[in-house]
Amino acid sequence: MPRTPSANEELRERSRRCILDAALVVFAERGYAGATISRIASRAEVARGLVTYYFSTKDELLETLLSEALQVMYGAVAPLEGERTADERLAGLIDRTLQGAAASVDVQRLLLSLMLQPTTRATYAKAEQANLAALEAAEDGIRAIFAERGAADPGAEEATLRSVLEGVIFKLAVYPDTYPLAAVRARLFRMYDLPVADPAPPRPAERLRTSSP
Repeated sequence: MPRTPSANEELRERSRRCILDAALVVFAERGYAGATISRIASRAEVARGLVTYYFSTKDELLETLLSEALQVMYGAVAPLEGERTADERLAGLIDRTLQGAAASVDVQRLLLSLMLQPTTRATYAKAEQANLAALEAAEDGIRAIFAERGAADPGAEEATLRSVLEGVIFKLAVYPDTYPLAAVRARLFRMYDLPVADPAPPRPAERLRTSSP
């Protein structure tokens, strides 16, 4: 019995996702130079031709992974239902950022290496530029939170918070087993006079998978 168009589309998306998950692992393990289409196909357990059917080059694969990671990062600013006050939105933003980083250490390591390596910095910048609207929306959202909280300079507060969170993500990526994430979270909450409560679980859509099935 022939498959329906929706079933074919689901199968294609599953294959594409499998390739992306495998590519993430290979890039994380071998770096940009050591990652090849053949290795990615082997890790995904698919034919090499299927990889190039969905992604014509290694750069295209990498740009797609970067765009996904950046969208997840910027999406952490979007408030959940029930986060109405500025304090609730700020607490949710901090929690989603920290939880997302803890759930995707391999992704964070890959992002850091791409930002720092001269051979891949341009690819990272290209992905960032492609997601510029999402970045600007995230920045505006953080500034709006601080403006509502009465900050004298919401822009400076936004830059400070992002710098702190990016530093936490960096240290967590380097020392995932020993970094005192809970203590740092509590310190951030105290710094912004937020009530320290148990963090809510992250939204499933914000979990970027880090290994192939």
